[in-house]
Formats: sequence, structure tokens, C-alpha cells
Amino acid sequence: MSLDVSPQLLAEAEQGAVREEDFVDTVRTSLPYAYDLVASLAAELKSGTADFTDNQTPPPSEKERGQLLRALASDAIRGSLERHFGVTLAFQNCHRVAAFRPGAETSGTYTRFTSLRSQILNQSPEFRDC
Repeated sequence: MSLDVSPQLLAEAEQGAVREEDFVDTVRTSLPYAYDLVASLAAELKSGTADFTDNQTPPPSEKERGQLLRALASDAIRGSLERHFGVTLAFQNCHRVAAFRPGAETSGTYTRFTSLRSQILNQSPEFRDC
């Protein structure tokens, strides 16, 4: 299961719309490694002038890697994190998450980061089974 959904949030969802703040809080408590990583990348991006910030450090365990993969594989979770932190996320190799400034999807930097070429050049045997 990706998220630990409270009975209250489940009841809200059954009745209709869910407040995004409540959903993001559920992500924060259910996937703390992924949430904290995105939060730190967003803070670093906002405090500097670089086009993007990224994480190249593997997670400390498979538990944290699983959290990151679940967060970025879900459109709802990923989109909520992007809106909450005001960034655009890109992802490579099981743990290389990058935070770009909103609207960067048309920039050369984003296009290079998400290109087939970059994906190939960022491969390594240790990522084979991640």
C-alpha cells in the first residue's frame, strides 16, 4: 500500500472532493523519505539561482527507495508534491530526483535531463535491480 489513509480522509474521499492539503499531509506521514527529499530539493532550488537541483545519493535502504518510487510513480502524489512545493519534478535511476522551476518543461536544461540520451548516460550496473 502506498499511503496510510486515515478513516477521516477515506470518508471525505467517499463523499466527494479531498482537500489537497490533507492529501499532502497523508503523503508526508506515509512516505516521509520521499516527502523530505522533495522538500529539501525545493528549498535548495528556491534559495539559489541554478536551473535545477537534484539528488544523486542512493536512499539508505530499500524501504526509502520504495517510498521514493511509490511517490514518483503516482500521478496524484507526484502532482500534489509539485504543487505543494512549487516545483516540477523529473526522475532517473531509482533515486535521482530533480526539482526544476515551474514551467521548465520547455527549457533546454529540462529537455536534456529528461532525454533518452541522458537516461542512457546515467545508467550503472548497480541500478539494474532497483
